[in-house]
Formats: sequence, structure tokens, C-alpha cells
Amino acid sequence: MLARLQQSIVFLLLATAFAWAAYFLVHDAGAWAAGGLAVIILAYAVAIGFEFWLLDRSYSTQDVNRPTFAQLVSAWWAEVLIAPRVFLWSQPFRSNSISDFLLPAKPGSRGVVFVHGFVCNRGLWNPWMRRLLEAQVPFVALTLEPVFGSIDEYAPRIDEAVSRLEAATGCAPVLVAHSMGGLAARAWLLRLGGRGRFHRVVTIATPHRGTAMARLAHAKNGRQMRIGSDWLDALARAETPESHRAFTCFWSHCDNIVFPTNSATLHGADNRHLQTTPHVRMAYHPEVFAEVLRLLQRR
Repeated sequence: MLARLQQSIVFLLLATAFAWAAYFLVHDAGAWAAGGLAVIILAYAVAIGFEFWLLDRSYSTQDVNRPTFAQLVSAWWAEVLIAPRVFLWSQPFRSNSISDFLLPAKPGSRGVVFVHGFVCNRGLWNPWMRRLLEAQVPFVALTLEPVFGSIDEYAPRIDEAVSRLEAATGCAPVLVAHSMGGLAARAWLLRLGGRGRFHRVVTIATPHRGTAMARLAHAKNGRQMRIGSDWLDALARAETPESHRAFTCFWSHCDNIVFPTNSATLHGADNRHLQTTPHVRMAYHPEVFAEVLRLLQRR
């Protein structure tokens, strides 16, 4: 469903750009044609800039951890470069280009379950899947649906993926979750999981304690990610710091979606900061990939 929606957006953008250019070229207004195309193509950069403006406003002027202007610009540019590849190509058109891989190179090879975030699908993980496929590491990458349903509804899908990897490898997998996916993983652990069914949970830019950006969301899962939501409070009450010891949480002071940015950490977890890295780009940070490979080798 999400892939078709994003395909429609891509085609609409292309049709709008073509119609604009054609109209003004016919009227010998080349500058207007080029300018309109630039506005249409780069409009998303302005939207991402707005996210960084909100992020900057979330910090107090006395906060020593507040990113500098140069760091915010660097993070903004990194997100501008990665966003089209993810939302206009990988997810709409290449989400099923790489199949789940369940044939370990050797018995006892641990696998990975990939859990994406809000308004994403398994195409987010294409760079990861290519690298794991080359290394013959088993993996299952989910597409969570309904797209705008409750986060609780994703737990059975995660449970099925974990069971498939357990059956194929004989080992409990590592869960790697981006953004909302980390909350879905916590919901699975609480309702269907167990300590023996996973090796480690790695969350990347997950709004564990909510995000101010969710105030703009009206979908059910978006509302659940609001700071102080009943859903988040109930999840936190059912957990303990000891249960968080199985988590590695990657976060950044330059996260343009999850802020206050320390909301992406958990008390009792192994919390790791990624310097000057925006929300989507964090999913591809080399430090995250290296840590997951290390966890796969640990018994």
C-alpha cells in the first residue's frame, strides 16, 4: 500500500514538473520553466529545513548539547541527499527487489530482523540487505501494515519474522529497528516475545519517550508517539531498566524527527550518540552497521 502511495507521489511530481516546463517553454519563458522546475524538485529540501528549525527551537539556549548552526546545516544537507533515494526510489519502486534470505552460510549463523519506521517499508533496508546477502547472513525485512494503524498491530508480524529466522538458523536473531520500528519491537517483546527469542535489539532514532513532531500527526500510530501519550506511558510502566539492558540505542543531537533528541535513549540501555547525523541517515551510519555485525558474532 505504501509503495503504491509513494509511487503516485513520484508520478505526480514528475507530471507537475513536466507540465510546468512545457507550458513556459511553449511561451518562450525558459527562465520561468527552469525556475519552476527547481522549486518543484527542491521543495522537499525546504520541508526538511523546517524540521531542523523545529529541532533547533526544541533546545534551550543554555543547553550545552545544542547543535551549532554548522552542525545543523551539515545534518540538513545529509538528509536532503538521502531523502529522495529512500522515499522516491527505494521504497516506492525497489521495496521487493531483494528477497528475505534464510539460508545461513553455516549452521548456527545468527540472523537479523529489520523493522522499519513510520511511513516506510522494507525498501529502507536495501543497502543493509545487499551487504548481508554478500556476507551470507540470514535476514528478514518486514513491511508493517496497516500503514497508519496501531503500533500494537505490528507485533504479530515481528513474531512471525522472528520465528522464521529461528527455524532457519536455530539461533535467536538480532532485531534492528529504525524510528517507530523500535517501539514496535518493544511492543512485541512485551506481548509476544521473550528473552530467549532474541539476541539483542538495536534501535536507531526511535522516539522511545515520544517526539514533539508527533503533535503534527493524526494517524493512530502517530498519536501514539506523542510525548506523554497513554500508549507510551503504558509501555514504559510495563518495562524495567533491567529489560532495557538488551537494547542498544543509537541517537543524535541532530535528529530532525525525534526531539527532544534524548527521547531516543532508554534508561538502562547501551545508548550511543552519532555525531551530526539526521534521522534517516542514521539508518545507514557505518557505526551502526559495524555494531550489528559485532552482535551477530557474539554468542
